Amino acid sequence: MSSVDDRLGEPIADRLDPQTVTSSTTVYEGRVWDVVSEDVRLDSGAQVTRDFVRHTGAVAVVPMRGDARAEEVLMIQQYRHPVGAFDWEVPAGLLDKPGEDPRDAAARELREEVDLDATTWHVLVDLFTSPGALSENLRVFLARDVHPAVAHGFVREGEEAGMPTGWISLDDAVDAVLSGRVHNGIAVSGILAAHVGRQRDWQTLRAADTPWPEHPAYR
Repeated sequence: MSSVDDRLGEPIADRLDPQTVTSSTTVYEGRVWDVVSEDVRLDSGAQVTRDFVRHTGAVAVVPMRGDARAEEVLMIQQYRHPVGAFDWEVPAGLLDKPGEDPRDAAARELREEVDLDATTWHVLVDLFTSPGALSENLRVFLARDVHPAVAHGFVREGEEAGMPTGWISLDDAVDAVLSGRVHNGIAVSGILAAHVGRQRDWQTLRAADTPWPEHPAYR
């Protein structure tokens, strides 16, 4: 007989419950993130050691324009060396300014990466991007009523210099995800969440200032 329950309780929700860390060592100090090794005592009594990337957290934005049922989303193409690919993404960036509100950080990234501002903001989805390997918590915002940003003085460098950008219909973006032509996890999540949001007439979108207890800044 299977030990798997036939039905989970409703509604389901992740449980934020950090277990007891008995030792923590920084094994590598990187340019942006560190790798740490921690011994952890679980409530079950088991003792485990886990190595992971300690991450600052991040935000991303799905910029949207267009009439109802004909919406377009703005995407950017950036070289990502770990996977050796010029992948299509949505604007995103680190929460690396102490005390900066996540929505303000998302608006800053929107200005810096694609020279846009937006009037209407909502939360699309919250993610643990790779919970077995890094501590990153990420919030994806939906930005509508977009318009050109005022001059901000940000200079794009490295992989961001000269990166292609373009508007694509939301339907075509969904097709690109489902056909395996777009692989970036944040873009995939944001595009599919936007598609579902539209199917629900945007009624299930969360306010841009919705508390984010999964992120350390809100603990």
